This record gives sequence, structure tokens and C-alpha cells, in this order.
Amino acid sequence: MATIIDLTHSVTPGDRGIEFDESHSVDRDGWNARTWHLYSHSNTHMDAPKHFFNDGDTIDNTPLEVCMGPAWVIDLGMVGARHLHTVEDLGAYAEKIQKGDRILLKTGWERTFGSDEFRDGSPRISKELAEWFVEKGVSLIGVEPPSVADVNDLLEVTEIHQILLGANITIVESLKNLHLIKQDQVEFIALPLKLKDGDGSPVRALAVV
Repeated sequence: MATIIDLTHSVTPGDRGIEFDESHSVDRDGWNARTWHLYSHSNTHMDAPKHFFNDGDTIDNTPLEVCMGPAWVIDLGMVGARHLHTVEDLGAYAEKIQKGDRILLKTGWERTFGSDEFRDGSPRISKELAEWFVEKGVSLIGVEPPSVADVNDLLEVTEIHQILLGANITIVESLKNLHLIKQDQVEFIALPLKLKDGDGSPVRALAVV
């Protein structure tokens, strides 16, 4: 019998880029409704090439077949702040990864969610590893930090995103609960909102094990 593991941080007012206005209420109008103000890269989200390329493809054109399917869950251990992931970190998985594969990097970084360290000390993907993923032809990379690169280093964050997104590798950031996955392959699903011409979107991500 399949088990579903929710890999998504809640869209919570007060978190970075998330606010709402009370549009209607039962007491006043007869129903409850909110107007949400969402940064397109808040909490668990997906990047489209448009995020770092003016002429890049948009989130509403992200192929759905990339957003769902088998994924490798690669346990890198409890990494420290600003750890730079390399091909060597993948160990034996480097020989298993094939064209079209989806990769989820398990690092334990979600343990810092809600702190300044979660954003400012994020482990990140090295240029070497990003280029290796491109060479391998992977289709999706999922990580626990809020970014695949150092958000406080514009040159780095631009370079790594452009390498991956420029090769049409879909990026999912700020995953949670990867520590609940005990096997190295799952069915992964992360569906973005169909935002016209969007550069990214919050997603509901989950693993079926």
C-alpha cells in the first residue's frame, strides 16, 4: 500500500513574500475569502527559465511529465552551512543517474527552516555539479534550501541558475520531510500553479513511497 509524504512547507502569512487581505467574511458577507499576495519563489516552489532569462520559457509551459515521475533521493548526510555540493558527494549514485532522471538532494537543511541560517547559510550546488547535471541530461533537481545557490551572492546565484535553467532542468526549492523517505527512489510530484508568463510558482510537492 502506497504512503504519501508531503514535501511542502505551508504557504503561511508572515513568511517571506507571503501576505493576505481578508476580502470577505462569513459575518460580513456570508462567505470567507482571502486575497493572497505571493512572491513567486516563496517557500516550496518551482523555478522556470524565465526566472533568470528574459526570453526564457515560463512556468505555465513547464512540461507536466517532468513534474511527476520517479526520482532518486540522494542522502548527502547532515551537511553544514554553506556546504558546496560536488559530484564526489553523490557517491555511487553518480554511476546510476541517467538522462531524464529527477534528483532530490537530502541534506537535513530543513532543520533550519524559520531561522536566518536557512536562507543565509544554505548548502549549495557547485558549478562543477551543475554542469555535470547538464551533461547527464537530468530533468529536475529538488533541494531543501530556498535556493540551489547562495542567495546573497548575485554572481553565484545567477551562474548556477543559468546553467541549470538554461539546460531546461526544472528546479524545485525549499522541500521538507525528505528525512522521512527511507528508500532511494520514490514517485515525485510537484505541480506549479498555471501562472501565465510566470517566472516561478509555489508548488504542492509530495513523494509516493
